Parts: sequence; C-alpha cells; structure tokens
Amino acid sequence: MPLRSEHVETAATQEESTITDYHAIDKKLLDKMAYDALVWSSLHGLVVGDKSIERSASIPGVGLVHAPFALLPTFFPESHWKQACELAPIFNELVDRVSLDGKFLQDSLSRTKKVDEFTSRLLDIHSKMLAINKKEDIRLGLHRSDYMLDEQTKSLLQIELNTISCSFAGLGSVVTDLHQNILSQYGKLLGLDSKRIPANPVVSQFSEALAKAWSEYNNPRAVIMIVVQPEERNMYDQHLLSVALRERYQVTTIRKTLAEIDQEGELVQDGTLSVNGQEIAVIYFRAGYAPLDYPSESEWKARLMMEQSSAVKCPSISYHLVGTKKIQQELAKPNVLDRFLENKEDISKLRECFAGLWSLDDSDIATKAIERPELFVMKPQREGGGNNIYGDGVRETLLKLQKAGSEEDASYILMQRIFPTISATLLMRNGYCHKDHAISELGIYGAYLRSKDKVIINDQSGYLMRTKISSSDEGGVVAGFAVLDSIYLT
Repeated sequence: MPLRSEHVETAATQEESTITDYHAIDKKLLDKMAYDALVWSSLHGLVVGDKSIERSASIPGVGLVHAPFALLPTFFPESHWKQACELAPIFNELVDRVSLDGKFLQDSLSRTKKVDEFTSRLLDIHSKMLAINKKEDIRLGLHRSDYMLDEQTKSLLQIELNTISCSFAGLGSVVTDLHQNILSQYGKLLGLDSKRIPANPVVSQFSEALAKAWSEYNNPRAVIMIVVQPEERNMYDQHLLSVALRERYQVTTIRKTLAEIDQEGELVQDGTLSVNGQEIAVIYFRAGYAPLDYPSESEWKARLMMEQSSAVKCPSISYHLVGTKKIQQELAKPNVLDRFLENKEDISKLRECFAGLWSLDDSDIATKAIERPELFVMKPQREGGGNNIYGDGVRETLLKLQKAGSEEDASYILMQRIFPTISATLLMRNGYCHKDHAISELGIYGAYLRSKDKVIINDQSGYLMRTKISSSDEGGVVAGFAVLDSIYLT
C-alpha cells in the first residue's frame, strides 16, 4: 500500500504490504532515505572523481562526488538469480578452454581482422605468442557475464561476456551494502527485508584470486601492477581492491598507464618484467580494452612487452580475444561448444542463456534486420558503453554496408534485441533523487585461477546490477547512461 506522510511515524509497528511501486513512497520518507543514503555513500567511499574538476582523476580526494546509484534495490526472481550464479563457473572454464585454441581464435576473427584495426593489432600480438609457443602456466581470469531477463519469454539471456577490465567490483559491492543498510532502517516501513538482498563478496573474492595468483608467481618481493587509463575518475572502485590486497594479504600494488609501462618497463632475458625497478608478478588490466587506450605506438609496445613476459596476465591476450563479440557469436553456433566442453548438462545450461547471435554475412538475417530493425542490436568489436547500434540505425548501417560492398560487415555482429521488464525506480544523481521508469542488467562476476594442470579457483564471485532509464539504449555507468544497483530476490 502507498505510504502517506501521516503513516511514517507509526508504520514500523504495523503490518504493511510490500511496496512494489517505488514511486508510491511518501515524499517525506523518500527525502529522508535519500539524505541518509548520500551521507552513507560519502562515509563508505561510494564515490567517483568529478569530471568538472580538472585534477579529480589524478589527485586522490580532489573533486569527489557520489557515484550514481539506485536508492532502493531492483526486484529480481530468485530462480533466475540462481541460474545466473550456476553459469559463472561454466563460463570461467569455457574461457580457459577456448583461450588454448589459438587456431580457433585466429580463424574466427580472420575476417574481422581485415576491417577492424584494433582487433587486428590484438591478433598480431596473439600470433607472435603462438609463433614462439608462449605458454601461460598460471592463468587468471576475472570475468563478468551480463544478462537481461526477457519479459516476453521469461528467459535469462546473456548480453555479453567480459574478460578484460570488468569494472565495479569495488563500488558494486558498496551499493549492495548501502541497500542493506537502507532496508535495515526503513525496511519495515516498506515491507522489505534486507536479508532478501544477496551478499556481494566480489572485493574479497577478486582480491583473493589476485593474491593467490601473486603467490603462485612465487616471489614475495614482486608486486601486482594495475594498468590504468591516464584520466581515471573511477579509481576508487580500483583502490578498494588495492586496499584489500594490502590489508588482507600484504601484497603491494602499483598503478601505471600503458605509456608509463613503455617508458619505465624492461623485459629481462629470463622473461621477468620490471617496471621502474620493481618486478611484476601479476598484471591486472583496467585499461587496454578500447582503441582510445592506444593513442600511439608506445602503448602497443607496452602491451606486447607485457604479453612476452612471465608475469601473470589478467587477462592474457588469448583471454582478451575470447571476450570479443565475434567469438561470442561463434560459440553460439550449433555444436561449437562441444568442441570445448564435455559435460552435456553444462553445454545445455549455456545454450539456454544464449540470445540470438548472427554474423552479417548471413543474408537472411541481414534482410530481416533491415525489415524489422527494432528486433535487433548491431554490435561492433568494442568494449565500454556507447558503441551499439539500435532501431533505425541498424537498417541504415546495414544498407550502407551492402551498398559499399566491402568486408566491413565483419566488424559487426547482429544480436537479438532483449526486452526486459520496465519498473518504477529512484535514481540518485548529483545529490538528487529522480523518479523514472527503468530496466536493469545483471552482471555475474567469476574468478578463475589455474596453475598448470591444477584449478585453484573457479567460483561465482558476486554481482553487479546496473539500472538505466527505459528510454536509454546504452548501459555504461561511467559513460553516464546507468546507475549502480543491487537486487532484491522475489
């Protein structure tokens, strides 16, 4: 039942029905929750650098603003939550298996290589590693598989599998803590139980995986290097992992851009990577996933040097390539999963979550997409928000590619458009609470660590919920499209 102002003082002692429409919450109560949430966020590091302040990306503590977040968690079916969690170890193993098949990666991306310079440069590094038979005895993957719940089919469908720079392990877990705190105070008034918000141990589990990879490297004097972008406003998300590594495992981390690694890095004859005189045990990429991260040859030299080294890469170049859109589309083809996995039940579980994925050289699908573009999403081989093509843009781009008659279509895939449930939500941005209607995307983190033939870690490691207004096609938080959220199990 909607809460009115006269109920606020007494509702805690009454049996109230669950608030399912957050827009029905009484304004006085809403204002109080928003105020408390902003105070809590400031006290617990739910912050990013303010893009309007010049030094906020380089000097800690300068120009802090709260990260955009949902004031209350989003309702999500427990059965689909369990399904997503069960998939994480299977996807972890799949990434590792596919990464070892260099020929599959090269062949699958061969057409894309001709028209996409960024993918071509990554494949060139991969080819050089194949040529020297470079083995990664210690393989570390920190992944995130993103899903939406399709309203029409009531199916959980995968959006994409991320194998590099999976962001918000830090701040995502902080938002979960925030929502548990808010419901511990106001849950009785709303008819909501904070225990229905799942625990989100991603910081502890990702830091444990990084620490164990560091331990497997077996040099206590070596450090973990986080590869970062030059102007990183989301650095506090990353620092939460660094602090956990230092406080729980006494592991030192350093932060370097690709350009700094080229300038300060040295590859010793035995394969050791040294940066500014410090030996590197583990390289954790929070940059290097997009063309803008490589403005010059200096950055590409750094990437090659790191790949040639004996340091543990998270991800290695082969893990990185497994996360490309084209490989996702190839794995969805009939019988391809059987090439990498033996367990038929695992294969069936993966297939169940695959959305429709097609190559643009499938003329029948291309024709359908031109006729009904609203049913498709066109995806380039890019990570980060703001790259996908929707609606009339799908038709226009396909017609343009057909007219050109080139192989540029190989730089895209077509994906079934998913239509998730729209719900009333409360978005916190710039200190204000905005009512809107929104859709949500669930990301499940996974950690995988293998040392030669021994699997040390293969776990589901927490989650990330991102919520955006339903009229927005893109979903990046840093890109400004979405807010951080958590889930309330129903």
